[in-house]
Amino acid sequence: MNDSEFCEHLEIEVTVLQVWVEQRWLVPRREDSGWIFEEDDLARARLIQDLTGPMGVNNDGVDVAMQLLDQIHGLRGRLRALMTAIRSQDPDVQRLILSRVDDE
Repeated sequence: MNDSEFCEHLEIEVTVLQVWVEQRWLVPRREDSGWIFEEDDLARARLIQDLTGPMGVNNDGVDVAMQLLDQIHGLRGRLRALMTAIRSQDPDVQRLILSRVDDE
């Protein structure tokens, strides 16, 4: 969706969206026609609205929250890759790896 549609969904002004993009809380895809937003951008934007609205989090706090969210997302991807690698091993190796994890 384009920036106008995105703002309509969220009931925000374009100037608010511009700040969010400048802060890199949202990173839309750039095309000749302008910014293109995906469903995950919409979810992030709703979180930003919750943080800055009812929760009363300031911009620095939103910055930290969004960075942590991005780190968690990255870690989940790495964990998924690790689990795929473990599953590709022989069952004995899988058990050994998982037993080491359980020992922690």
